[in-house]
Amino acid sequence: MSDEDPADGVDEADASPYTLQRADDGDEHHAFWADDVADRIVDREPSEPIVIKGGISPSGVPHLGNVNEIMRGYYVAEVLRERGHEVRQVFTADDRDPLRKLPRTLCDLEGTLVDLGDVNAGALGRNLGAPYTDIPDPFGCCDSYGEHFSQIIADSADAVDVPIDLLSNTDLYEAGEFDEITRYVLEHADRAREVLAEYQDTVDADGDYVPFNPICSACGKVTETVTGVDLDAEPPTVDYVCTDMDAGDQTIDGCGHEGTATIREGKMPWRFEWPAQWQVLGVDFEPFGKDHAEGSWPSGQDVSRNVLETEPPVPMVYEWFTLDGEPFSSSAGNVILVSDVLELIEPDVLRYFFAKDPSKARDFSVERLDQLVDEFDRFEAIYFGELEGTEDEREFAERVYPLVVDEPREDRIRLPYTFAAVLGMTDDPDLREEIARREGHIPDDAPEWAVDGALARVDRARNWARRTGNEFDYELKRTTLPDHEFDAATEAALDDLADFVAADDDLEPDALQGEIYETAKRHDVPVGDFFAAGYRLFFDDEQGPKLGPFLAKVDREFVVDRLRRER
Repeated sequence: MSDEDPADGVDEADASPYTLQRADDGDEHHAFWADDVADRIVDREPSEPIVIKGGISPSGVPHLGNVNEIMRGYYVAEVLRERGHEVRQVFTADDRDPLRKLPRTLCDLEGTLVDLGDVNAGALGRNLGAPYTDIPDPFGCCDSYGEHFSQIIADSADAVDVPIDLLSNTDLYEAGEFDEITRYVLEHADRAREVLAEYQDTVDADGDYVPFNPICSACGKVTETVTGVDLDAEPPTVDYVCTDMDAGDQTIDGCGHEGTATIREGKMPWRFEWPAQWQVLGVDFEPFGKDHAEGSWPSGQDVSRNVLETEPPVPMVYEWFTLDGEPFSSSAGNVILVSDVLELIEPDVLRYFFAKDPSKARDFSVERLDQLVDEFDRFEAIYFGELEGTEDEREFAERVYPLVVDEPREDRIRLPYTFAAVLGMTDDPDLREEIARREGHIPDDAPEWAVDGALARVDRARNWARRTGNEFDYELKRTTLPDHEFDAATEAALDDLADFVAADDDLEPDALQGEIYETAKRHDVPVGDFFAAGYRLFFDDEQGPKLGPFLAKVDREFVVDRLRRER
């Protein structure tokens, strides 16, 4: 909204939003992608504070995938702060958007997923077409539907310790923050129409399209039919007719009301609202998914330069990631919330996941979460020089690890995740620590804080085993000998196995697994029946984890006594 040239120096009009996927032009590239982005921002000589933005339309369950741009923005913000810049990270809730369809899955503030039928779906159905902030919260705990799901985003950012300023679009409109830019767009409606016609088939460059959507005062729905504009009013007003709204595969009926609304009583269409946010908030950088790169970004930068006459922010496209190999989908129930993830892994591990190259598609696999944790543990060990690693691994760890954890502490302890899952088979905290010490995972001189931190992983690993129903999803029956009835051959074989365990001071997991097979054969007990006897004694079940490796990790005296059916 200036008569000056939008940019002094390099013309970035043709720059690709795929910041990290540009061809190698000989420029220096850093070990950490956020340093490359920070270079591009600083090259523009922005005023301070430098503003980094993200955003979400709070239409339903804010899942882990929605945290992408919070974390991507965070790392760029941290790099800039390291360089001495003042940074503000904002996140807009696009909560004046209309509800266009009913979600099949919702969640409460604690992250519990519920089906649409478990809440007042009728109230939602009656509010199709209304702004999210004008729809009652189906859970009754917040002032509106929009506030409910915005709160979950705020809680998610807090959980991974990212300081964001969460801004409501509704609040910005009602406070008049969009007044100047909305007036400007309406004053230049011909130019706005001409630009938008290049991207939207329903808009005729020579037609009567007006880039503003008022909220009907009669039915509360957002409508798209403006019949007149009065720019002399303060604030300016538009006349409208409440007509039907196209909502994908359905039509939301308008009520036919004819009325007048101020520019604070509606919203600009998204293709104008997004560039308006950049202008109003002074945005210098915004990451976004590749859907925007191929849709809203081309029109957004065009509107910014050729309607608002301002330079758009530095962009960065991040690749979507999948959940257990499938796209995130609230409607299909394929979602996981940050609160759910942090019941399975430490915040440090999750922050590490988002520190990896955003230009590469990745899968967040709950089933194989142990592999992610092992990868983080290796990354951490390389930072402290406990593992050699490749040159690239060392450079990445040295640069990124201090940004991932609150405070690097060399004497921290990380129990291997699957070993922690084994410890999770017992609820006895003393036994957990005893086994971990005996297995050499907790040194004798470990500080108390490090021991507590190490053992905190056990409950997370147990939650993982229970969520996935994997081989560690069993409970060791330590306090009471389960009911059992074995034949003489099986009892003799169990006694023989007990003697083997008692005689070996350094029992190897594979050796014990092999001995279980050999003992069964020596006593003519079917191998399957012998394993079942072991599962009955230790888990009161017919099946369980790989028995030899498990028993090798439990205190030997208990294993011997239980095999002998003595306790």
